[in-house]
Amino acid sequence: MSKQEGSLPLILMNEHPRVASDAAGGFVSWFREHQERLEQDLLVHGALLFRGFGIDSQEALGRVVAGIGGRALDYVDGNSPRRKLGSGVYTSTDYPPEFFISLHNELSYSTRWPARLFFCCVTAPAAGGETPLADSRAILRRLPGHVRDAFVNRNVKYVRNLHGGNGFGPSWQSTFETRDRAEVEEFFRGTETGVRWNEDGSLTVTQVRPAIATHPATGESVWFNQADQFHPSTHPKEIYDSIMALYEGREDLIPQTAFFGDGTPIDPAMLDEVRRTAEEEMRLFPWQQGDLLLIDNMLVAHGRRPFKPPRKILVSMTG
Repeated sequence: MSKQEGSLPLILMNEHPRVASDAAGGFVSWFREHQERLEQDLLVHGALLFRGFGIDSQEALGRVVAGIGGRALDYVDGNSPRRKLGSGVYTSTDYPPEFFISLHNELSYSTRWPARLFFCCVTAPAAGGETPLADSRAILRRLPGHVRDAFVNRNVKYVRNLHGGNGFGPSWQSTFETRDRAEVEEFFRGTETGVRWNEDGSLTVTQVRPAIATHPATGESVWFNQADQFHPSTHPKEIYDSIMALYEGREDLIPQTAFFGDGTPIDPAMLDEVRRTAEEEMRLFPWQQGDLLLIDNMLVAHGRRPFKPPRKILVSMTG
């Protein structure tokens, strides 16, 4: 194994053809042999890119996750459009290719989030399509003090209005992978989440969450929220202006939005500072077919750059 040193991700090159010839099985055996060192590398760097191991299919990713990651999680309570392919494997996102997906920690707005993310490259993009990464520890350190303190002291209130089958944005059925209201209610039981069924069949979910979190293994504080991604100002200005005009006085009805924890509006200028800081910390690498990217979801935020099709990246998540 050789390392291409760099802060993010740490690239680990396969130097043993016999490992690649067995793809998933060979990788799992190799990983277990070096697991102690790899686990430490992950805590230091936050993301590891395994290159040359031939992990380039749904089956291979599923075998790798089962072999080294444990039980794969369903993408329940997720806010990104994606398709479940089976065995805990999903498309990374079905968001239109011309748009940038901002940096975020997966499900950081929820009471349950994955500890690790596994991405594999089935088809490398023709152009663009990188999965940008940013160190959540560095984002927290570099944020202007007044922005950091406002979020730390006031928390974040996430509001989602999920339609019941017809409407703008995602439905509650696709978000929770069920058509049973009782299953949705059970998912949130004991979590202090606001769940309200509306007369038109839609569902309003309200969650107040901290803006930062403490990593259970390293004890480090990390920026861990999606206020900037939930807020309508994440959209281009013309779209943002249209949304705010449409919902003037009823911002709580926007399909997806964020406030401070006490319900007061967040100044978009503060969110721009968050986006600017995250983008300054952003690191890019070009995808190659067979790449496997392992991310510690608390230590590192990820996104997606616009791309020219084709591009096929799969993802699996573990607790």
